[in-house]
Amino acid sequence: MSIEKKYLKTKNVCRTTFRIPSQAAGEAKTAFLVGEFNDWSMHATPMKRLKDGSFKVEVDLPIGASYQFRYLLDDDRWENDWNADTYCYSEFGNCENSVVEV
Repeated sequence: MSIEKKYLKTKNVCRTTFRIPSQAAGEAKTAFLVGEFNDWSMHATPMKRLKDGSFKVEVDLPIGASYQFRYLLDDDRWENDWNADTYCYSEFGNCENSVVEV
C-alpha cells in the first residue's frame, strides 16, 4: 500500500493518491477509501481496479491537517495502509486507523 502526495501551487490542497497493491487486495473485486475526509461514508470514494489487480484513487485534501482512514475491500474486510504517516486508535477503541498528514 502506498500514499503519494502532490502539493498544488494554485490551490491550498494536496492531491493525494492512495494505492492498494494486488498482493494486499488479494481476490477483492471492490475497494473503497473510507475516512474523515468523506465523513466515513463506506461507498463515497470508490477505488479504481487496475489491470494488475491493484486499486487506486486520488483525493484532494486541504493542507494543514491529518485525516484518519481505512480501506474497505468487498464490503467486508477492513485494511490499514502499510505506509500511513502514523496510526491511531479509533474512537470506538476496537481497531487502529491509518492517518495521512498533509
